[in-house]
Amino acid sequence: MLLEAITSVVKFHSYLQSRTDARVRDYPLMQSPIQMTSILLGYVIFSSYIGPRLMANRKPFILNRVMIIYNLCMVLLNAYIVYEFMMSGWATTYTWRCDLIDPTSSPQALRMIRVAWLFYFSKLIELLDTVFFVLRKKQSQITFLHVFHHSFMPWTWWWGVTLTPAGGMGSFHAMVNSAVHVIMYSYYGLSAAGPRFQKYLWWKKYMTAIQLTQFVLVSIHISQYYFMDKCDYQVPLWIHLIWMYGVLFFLLFSNFWVQAYIRGNRLPISNHKSTQNGSTSEPAAAVANGKHYENGYTHYTNGKIIMGKVKKV
Repeated sequence: MLLEAITSVVKFHSYLQSRTDARVRDYPLMQSPIQMTSILLGYVIFSSYIGPRLMANRKPFILNRVMIIYNLCMVLLNAYIVYEFMMSGWATTYTWRCDLIDPTSSPQALRMIRVAWLFYFSKLIELLDTVFFVLRKKQSQITFLHVFHHSFMPWTWWWGVTLTPAGGMGSFHAMVNSAVHVIMYSYYGLSAAGPRFQKYLWWKKYMTAIQLTQFVLVSIHISQYYFMDKCDYQVPLWIHLIWMYGVLFFLLFSNFWVQAYIRGNRLPISNHKSTQNGSTSEPAAAVANGKHYENGYTHYTNGKIIMGKVKKV
């Protein structure tokens, strides 16, 4: 039984290597799924088990300066990714409808491959978001959805970059996601800078609307595939996954929008205080894109939670 299992794994590995796009074989972490899967398994184990136990009897780290630098770097990285996606086709030759995966070695195809890999690698860098939560003892922020999103997305993108790295309809959601991350990490950076920058965060109430817009755009764009008479050289599995991703997270965000802004409910805040990415204010926690984001202030007055401002009771 064990020998058969090992034989099957070896055969699958050989098959995968034969199917790996030759143009991406020399990129870091693209030679085998073992490296990528090991990193993500280590991430899940650290964030869910090892990290919290290591920090159990330790004081939380003060990482504001580190996080300001990290957030700034993520803003610049995601802005560069958006630019490269645009220059690789979306702002030059793509129709924004049935755009095909390019199997050639043209300069544009190779440029698209580079940015597709860079987007994948950026998802591994984003694992540091969770590491910061652990080191700052913000374990309540590390939900199942948070860990699942941060591990599942890079895992699926590895397969996409390995088998079909050169664009196509599926690359649209990566470009949009990076554009949204420019905005979000800008917010995080200002938030981590301390209370004196709170006056520049007036637009935080629009964060959920920006996320909802992202999922609407992604879902509408990818849905075109189902209504086309013909759209050659796409991978239907990638299309289905992207559509399900967009719809699922649109529903999750819509539910938050209803709870937060229509019904006036908020998720509970542990210890009557919550900080996000270095903020020293008291924002309410909200699930966004698999992680918790700041979305407005919560004040406690005579035991009641009042959104947005202090209200006399």
